[in-house]
Amino acid sequence: MDSNDLITIDPQILGGAPVFRGTRVPVKTLFEYLENDYSVEEFLECFPSVSRDLVRQVLDRSEQGAEVSLNEVIS
Repeated sequence: MDSNDLITIDPQILGGAPVFRGTRVPVKTLFEYLENDYSVEEFLECFPSVSRDLVRQVLDRSEQGAEVSLNEVIS
């Protein structure tokens, strides 16, 4: 699945902030919740327009990106 299938960046939606596809929920909000010790379940309760599957895919994609970045630094 392509990142464009997960995230929308549109100047007409929240000034172009990356949002979960089909919503107006910024992706950074998920990471802010997690950084502040909230669970994915709590995030989903607060943002019911975001599906559990979409959250899982975004987290999987961010983990893959972190691994690539870390490998570049180590190499």
